[in-house]
Amino acid sequence: MLEHVPHWLGSLMHNVRAGHAKLAIVQDGIVTGDARLELSSLAFADGARLPERFTADGEGVSPPLTWRGVPAGTAALALLVEDPDAPAPNPLVHAVVWNLPPQDGSLPEGAIAPDGRGTDDGSDVGRNSYSQEGWLPPDPPTGHGSHDYVFQLYALDSAAALDINPGRSELLEAIRGHVIAAGMLVGTYSRGEEAPVGPATATQQVA
Repeated sequence: MLEHVPHWLGSLMHNVRAGHAKLAIVQDGIVTGDARLELSSLAFADGARLPERFTADGEGVSPPLTWRGVPAGTAALALLVEDPDAPAPNPLVHAVVWNLPPQDGSLPEGAIAPDGRGTDDGSDVGRNSYSQEGWLPPDPPTGHGSHDYVFQLYALDSAAALDINPGRSELLEAIRGHVIAAGMLVGTYSRGEEAPVGPATATQQVA
């Protein structure tokens, strides 16, 4: 959709961004401890450009993810992916996944997809900012500059009590006060700019 925004208009909106201070992971009461999860992808390095395959310019499937360091006492994991550089009042939500099994694990490429009432392991895919179930492929305005796509993984001390296919606000309400460890991975994407080349893999931990 936003690939049709003219380059000149995208450039004019360069400084119109939701802001990283509005990411869920830095909101009061979400992450209260120092325990860290290691979140990485075989498809891109932390801070590096997302391959086109995972965006609206390609196949638009979700990237593979791997995590380690899930602490004892974890009852479930939740994943939230946001774009704080979206020209909107709040970050754009690209994915919500909740009640992932409480252990080191992974999601294969394309796993964040509509799943109806969830999967056999009890996990479920929620709604993105377009009120659709599944992965919302990155689609930044042409000329708007680089956008960060922030993958946030939360280890919870109790399974989130949510209705089928929750959105961001429902997820945050359910996990507030229950996060015992968190991890973060950032991929970038832009249109109308030279694509930088980065290494293939990396991890990042929440400081």
